[in-house]
Amino acid sequence: MLIKNNYTIVLYIFLLTHLTIWTLVPTLSNINLPLDTIEALAWGSNLSWGYSKHPPVSAFMVELVYSFFGNQDWAYYLLSQIFVIVAFIYVWKLSNLIFRNKLYSLCSILFLEGIYFYNFTTPEFNVNVCLLPFWTLVVYYSWKSITYKKTSDLILLGIFMSIGFLTKYLFIYLIFAIKIIFILDSVRRKTFNIKLLIPGAIFILFLIPHLIWLFENDFITITYALNRTEIGGVNILNHFYNPLLFLVKQIGILIPVIIMLLTFIKIKKINFNNVKKDRYFLLFINIIPIILIILTSVIAGAKIRTMWMTPFYLFFGVLLIQIFKDHLNNKNLRNFLFSFALFFILSPATYLFVSLSNEFKRTDYPGKEISDLVQRRWDRNFTNNISIVVGDEWYAGNLSYHLSSRPIWFNTIENNLSSINSNTGVIYTGNPDILKKFCPGIYGTIKPIGICMIGAK
Repeated sequence: MLIKNNYTIVLYIFLLTHLTIWTLVPTLSNINLPLDTIEALAWGSNLSWGYSKHPPVSAFMVELVYSFFGNQDWAYYLLSQIFVIVAFIYVWKLSNLIFRNKLYSLCSILFLEGIYFYNFTTPEFNVNVCLLPFWTLVVYYSWKSITYKKTSDLILLGIFMSIGFLTKYLFIYLIFAIKIIFILDSVRRKTFNIKLLIPGAIFILFLIPHLIWLFENDFITITYALNRTEIGGVNILNHFYNPLLFLVKQIGILIPVIIMLLTFIKIKKINFNNVKKDRYFLLFINIIPIILIILTSVIAGAKIRTMWMTPFYLFFGVLLIQIFKDHLNNKNLRNFLFSFALFFILSPATYLFVSLSNEFKRTDYPGKEISDLVQRRWDRNFTNNISIVVGDEWYAGNLSYHLSSRPIWFNTIENNLSSINSNTGVIYTGNPDILKKFCPGIYGTIKPIGICMIGAK
C-alpha cells in the first residue's frame, strides 16, 4: 500500500521529488537561462508598473530572487518549481474540501504529471508559470467564499485575483468564470450578500497603479497582446482554422492524462442526472475559460498560442476524479501509478536528452562568458561602473543579468535620457552595421551583435 495509506506523506515525497528533479536537471544541463527568464530579469532590473509585453508581477518575482541570490541560475529554476509546487498544494487543498478522500486528492495531483505544462516547460520561469499559484489560489478561495461566506476568504480572493491579472491579462478568463459562478450561486439562493462585492473592490484598487501606467504608455501591453493573437487579419478562414487548430492541440496535450485515466477506471454507466454543487463548480472553472478562449478565436480569428493554456488544466485532474470517482477501480491503482511513474520519469529524461543533444538552443548561449569579455574590455578603458545597458531583452538582458554591477536595462534610451549623466556607464547593443557608424565610445563586435561602450576615462 501507499505507505500504509498515509497519502499526505506520499504527497510530500512527490512534491519534494518533483521540485528536486526539475531544479537539478536544467541547472546541470543548461549553460544559460531560457529566453523568458532573462526577459523577466531585464524588466526586473528596472522595476515599473508594466512593460512592453506584460504587467509587472513576473518581473517583481525574479527581481526579489535576484536581490537574495544574484546571478545564480539554479535560483530561478527553483523559483519556477516553487510556483508549481504551491499550485499543486492548493489543488490538493481544494480537492480535500470537495472529496474528503486523500487518495482522490493525491490522484488529482498525480494526473497533472501527464500534462507537459507542469513539468517539461516549467524550467523557464515566465508569466505562464508565474500564473500557476494565483490561478489555484483564486479557485480555492472562490470555493471557500461561496461555501462559507467568510470576509477573510473574500479579501484573499480579491488580492489573488489582482495579482493574477497583474501577471498576465489572460487571467481575465478565469475571473469571468468565477463571476458567473458567483452570479448563479446568488440566483440559486435567491439572495445577494453585499460582501460578495469585496473581491471586485480590491481588484479595482490594486489595478489603479497599472492603469495609470497604461495610460502613460499608450496601452502598449494591450497592443502587444492583440498583435500576438494576430487579430485584425483579413483572412476569414482564420475564424475557423485557428479555433480548430487550437482544439486539436488541446486534445494532443491531454492524451497522456486520458491514458492515465483509462488505467484507473472501469466504466459501467456515468450518471449525469445527479449533478451536485461541486461538479458544477469544477465544470465551470475548467470549461468556461476554455470556452471563452475558443469564442475569442472564433469571433476575432485570434491565434491562440499553446503555452497560454498553461494554467487552464490545473484542476482537470480534480474534475476527472469527480466525474469518474464511482468508477475508480482500486485494483487498478497499481496500473495508474505505473502510468504516472512512466510520465514522471520520461519528462525529465526527455528534457535532459534535448538539452544535451541540441547545441543551438537559447540555453546554450554563452551569456556569462560574453559578459566577462565585455567587463574586461570595459575595465581597460573606463573608470566608472556599467550602470545601463540598452538593447533587446535577450542580448542586453543577458548583460544586465551577468554583469556584476547589475546595470539597469532599457529597450531604448530615447525616453530615458534623464537617467544618464557624465558619470553614467552605458553599453548599447544592436545591429553592428548601424551601431559602428554612430558609436561615440569604444566599439566592438561579439557576433551577431555590436557593442558600443560609453564611460568615464
